[in-house]
Amino acid sequence: MRVVTLSEPDDFDGWRDAARELIAEDVPPDDVVWQVGDEPADLFATVAEPAPAPAPGAFSVPRAFLDLARSAILGSDPERFALLYTLLARLRREPKLIEDRADPLVRRLDRIAKDVRRDIHKMRAFLRFREVEEEDGTRFVAWFEPDHHIVRANAAFFVNRFASMRWSILTPEVSIHWDGKALSEGPGASKADAPDGDPTEEVWKTYYASIFNPARVKIGAMLKEMPKKYWKNMPETALVPGLLAAAQARESGMIQKARDTVGGNSLIAWEALRDEATGCTRCPLYKPATQTVFGEGPVDAPLMFVGEQPGDQEDLAGRPFVGPAGQMFDKAMAEAGVDRSRAYVTNAVKHFKFEQRGKRRIHAKPGAGEIDACRWWIEQEQMLIKPKVTVALGATAARSLFGKVMTIGRERGRALQLPDGGEAWITVHPSYLLRLPDAAQAAEEYARFVEDLRTVGGRIA
Repeated sequence: MRVVTLSEPDDFDGWRDAARELIAEDVPPDDVVWQVGDEPADLFATVAEPAPAPAPGAFSVPRAFLDLARSAILGSDPERFALLYTLLARLRREPKLIEDRADPLVRRLDRIAKDVRRDIHKMRAFLRFREVEEEDGTRFVAWFEPDHHIVRANAAFFVNRFASMRWSILTPEVSIHWDGKALSEGPGASKADAPDGDPTEEVWKTYYASIFNPARVKIGAMLKEMPKKYWKNMPETALVPGLLAAAQARESGMIQKARDTVGGNSLIAWEALRDEATGCTRCPLYKPATQTVFGEGPVDAPLMFVGEQPGDQEDLAGRPFVGPAGQMFDKAMAEAGVDRSRAYVTNAVKHFKFEQRGKRRIHAKPGAGEIDACRWWIEQEQMLIKPKVTVALGATAARSLFGKVMTIGRERGRALQLPDGGEAWITVHPSYLLRLPDAAQAAEEYARFVEDLRTVGGRIA
């Protein structure tokens, strides 16, 4: 019996190195005991000695296995190391095994990896920093209790998101600290080590109250996505019972209060909404996409344009309407005499849907389920921006705004009423103009598009 001791419960590199040596020696999975640190091991086991690395090309594993292993290692299942080594040994005999999702071993590891990814998302969505004054300045401290060993793996996300802040994230297993330049680790902590509250919590409460929509609340779904175990760390959840009881009256009052202070509460609420959208997993499109592409523009914009979805360049830049279609849109706006800086632009779907063809990513049309999943974000944007006129650029945008299929040819050129009572217009998407093969037709359609923009511009003059 061989014993492999890993330094930490999330020690992927240590597991990989040990597994590589064991495979090189053809050690059966049943002859290996995996432990972390000083955990007790098998009484009759022997410590594994380093073995020669396998010859180059002797055994390679699919990329899918490495991706699975990186996630599953972070799980809390005590058998995860052994399960992964067992799968690795089987892959040597069955190279296609990783593709068999019906295999009990693959299925179990997939479930562990899925739980880990969900826990990572929960940490990003539900962790809340609280301000603490120290001798050397302000530090933001958060308490979180993950279900799995995800803290180190999640650290880069918080470094990138809060690079200019000095912060600490305390968890029972390990604590991580960022001083603005370097990341460091500390021992685990208790909830008593974290502050109870601070003035910044009012920002979260203002945002949450201003976008809370009682008509759309499904208690079962809400508890599934936001379990009560996280509520004690989230100041805004204290508002939920009151908001549900007060329903539309409370919601309308908070929204109007935010609207009364343009650039104040409404901007804070929009920024918080945008930040929340970065972790959106409402549909599967978030998995292959580079990032969420949220809307942008003034929070008091009288004109709101809704496109279909981000394209390749928007996905990489993280901004809407910056690719060829966006350049066409800017040109048409200028010719129509509509001030682009007064418009808020966004998309019905916030992630890039594409088909991979070699090195190219080819645009794919969003499906009805993806459009419906993203309607929540559009509704919140409309609720905060309160545009005088909303313009749907293309059929996908129209379906998102009206909640049903709309025919551009029949509805184009006239004012329509949105479900919330606002005014809307429908026209083509600029990408449609770029796809027209006939130059004469393209010029004609472009002129018509400019005229549509000139018309809606006149509605806000």
